[in-house]
Amino acid sequence: MNGLAAFRTFLKSEFSDENIEFWMACEEYKKLKSSTKLVSKANKILHEFIDNQAPREINIDYRTREKTKQTLKVPSPTSLNEVQSKVYSLMEKDSYPRFLRSKMYQDIVNRAHAQGQRRSV
Repeated sequence: MNGLAAFRTFLKSEFSDENIEFWMACEEYKKLKSSTKLVSKANKILHEFIDNQAPREINIDYRTREKTKQTLKVPSPTSLNEVQSKVYSLMEKDSYPRFLRSKMYQDIVNRAHAQGQRRSV
């Protein structure tokens, strides 16, 4: 299991995987070149993660939510940068440190260390 997969699994166990899923959707969004695809992906992200009562609603403040909705009315590749940065910061300060302290992460580290020991013998 790679680091991203392990972190996603950890977030699912905490019922907060919408943050990493949103972040990854933003990364895909930024790569789009076609304005038609930008509009389509922006609407999908808006309805899945940003709208109040969205199925995978991310935890952002009211001002950021409203500003993002306005920005997405005329989507550009940078429309989600601010909200994506806020979600990244939330994961960096909250979820990721908990992941590093989790049994799941410790097990991965121990397995990797054990494999390294076997290879060097």
